[in-house]
Amino acid sequence: MTEHLDVLVVGAGLSGIGAGYRLQTMTPNRSYAILESRDSLGGTWDLFRYPGVRSDSDMMTLGFPFEPWSDPDAIADGGKILDYLGETARKYGIDQRIRLGHKVVGAAWSTPDARWTVTVEHGEERLELTCSFLYLCSGYYDYEHGHEPEFPGRDSFEGRVVHPQFWPDDLDVAKQKVVVIGSGATAVTLVPALADRGADVTMLQRTPTWVTSLPRRDRVRDIVQRALPVGPGGTVVRYKNVLTTMAFYELTRRRPTAARALLTRRATRSLGSATMVADHFTPTYDPWDQRLCLVPDEDLFVALRSERAHVVTDTIETFTPHGIRLSSGRELDADVVVTATGLRIKVAGGIDIVVDGQRRATRDLTVYRGTMFVDVPNLAISVGYVNASWTLRSDLASRHLCRLLTHMEHHGWRIAVPRAPEGIAGRPLLPLDSGYVRRAGDELPQQGDAAPWLMRQNYLLDRRDMLRGDITEAMSFSR
Repeated sequence: MTEHLDVLVVGAGLSGIGAGYRLQTMTPNRSYAILESRDSLGGTWDLFRYPGVRSDSDMMTLGFPFEPWSDPDAIADGGKILDYLGETARKYGIDQRIRLGHKVVGAAWSTPDARWTVTVEHGEERLELTCSFLYLCSGYYDYEHGHEPEFPGRDSFEGRVVHPQFWPDDLDVAKQKVVVIGSGATAVTLVPALADRGADVTMLQRTPTWVTSLPRRDRVRDIVQRALPVGPGGTVVRYKNVLTTMAFYELTRRRPTAARALLTRRATRSLGSATMVADHFTPTYDPWDQRLCLVPDEDLFVALRSERAHVVTDTIETFTPHGIRLSSGRELDADVVVTATGLRIKVAGGIDIVVDGQRRATRDLTVYRGTMFVDVPNLAISVGYVNASWTLRSDLASRHLCRLLTHMEHHGWRIAVPRAPEGIAGRPLLPLDSGYVRRAGDELPQQGDAAPWLMRQNYLLDRRDMLRGDITEAMSFSR
């Protein structure tokens, strides 16, 4: 017989583990399971193993509010984060609900049956499960493929080409000349880490990115933790970080010239060279038009100051047998080239979604409160913020889902589906002009121009609406 579950969660990373905790504490009578395509939990933090991989936001907001981050580092290495996820899953018994090596490839909704039939690949076997509610917590990155541009002459290069998403265990960069192509979060993480491993590193960027530094240790947090118990202290620091992040984001939106000047001054102070900042760390776009890159304890700037690392802003003409020739005519020698050229977006994990026999392409969908899709019944999705920690929003999504499930139980409803008014104005889902967002334009759902169709990048407003707002707003229920 086909196994049936009340809720089926897809993905065992930050979102999926957080979803498991909320389901079993807020709706303890419901059965649930978490399906994970990989052979271990952790999601992004199990996948990415490149040198220096770390959080790009503070751990007091990236960590779970129900299990405050206790390590001294506020900006933490990937290995520590993976350990934290594993320990949290074991502590609350969530690991017992995770089924590893189960890749969801399709989900079909039947209104007469009020359930999803989910198709899963498990090794060589293909099986089906049914569930009353499907919750997609797989993020929006493609775990199987990174973004790999076509570089002229790449096949002629006699060295090694590596993509950070699939970092090889046997790569020793000591005394090697390494060129890192890219200027985003991965590149600014890799460059100082490779320099620390003894490589002569050059970051080759087509255009500059805004980069700022924060201390790896949060001194305010250290003081608060000495004065308050773990729970209340964690809440105080969490909101301090939320408000600080929101304030700077609002500054970039309302007074971009002032934000540019602030970031430029900080980079000049860190590098000790206004010329280098003007040439390599002053983008043409405003801060937060694309993602702002964070470096802990100025590690990238320290590596550049010490000349263990270098930065070049230019475009690639062609690979050569021994490196890369640039459009300016300059040649960069390389033993290893790292293509930190970005990630690919895969909405809903690439799952084929079918509603009553009709396939629903993600590009044709409109989000509701950033957690459901218009006209798609009993399906929720966990998507984090682009301007703050992912977990802030993913936890709100899980709590909102539990509120909805409780409401349905109290009123005997079996089906919940968002309905949008006629003529709703659509706009892009993610408020960024980053390359990975532009490349995914044909896949991303849209959002509306007002709540509850607008996916705001504002934790405080979302917290109010998702935890205390009208759970029935713009929703249709049936039995």
